[in-house]
Amino acid sequence: MFDPKTMVRARGTNLPISTKVSVEIASAIRGKKLEKAISLLQKVIEKKSAIAYKKHRKDVPHRKGHMAAGRYPVKASKEILKLLNSAKSEAQSKGLDTTKLKIVHAAACKAPTVYHYGRRYRKRKNSHFELILKEESQ
Repeated sequence: MFDPKTMVRARGTNLPISTKVSVEIASAIRGKKLEKAISLLQKVIEKKSAIAYKKHRKDVPHRKGHMAAGRYPVKASKEILKLLNSAKSEAQSKGLDTTKLKIVHAAACKAPTVYHYGRRYRKRKNSHFELILKEESQ
């Protein structure tokens, strides 16, 4: 249940990112503190840390760290980082403590397909992404 007093929601609709990649990023940041998730995505953008691919891992090479298969999804990380920063600023406007925020829900789903216009029609990858953060009382 969503409690507006202690929780913050951020949604991105029709984001120009792959659904497969966004599902893997959602599973990587779910359950983490906000600051830790932001630093993880910044490391992925700099290609210093990889996102572990657990579901869509066919023909994905091994990476360093505690994972078997992994990649550096830079474009998707930038879009989700924007959502995290948006949720952080919304939490500050509500008066919540941003150091105690934890990601309790991160989900990605497929958006309607849009075709590129031109000589050859190509599908564009779009996906919806939803984040819910909760202030943990400790």
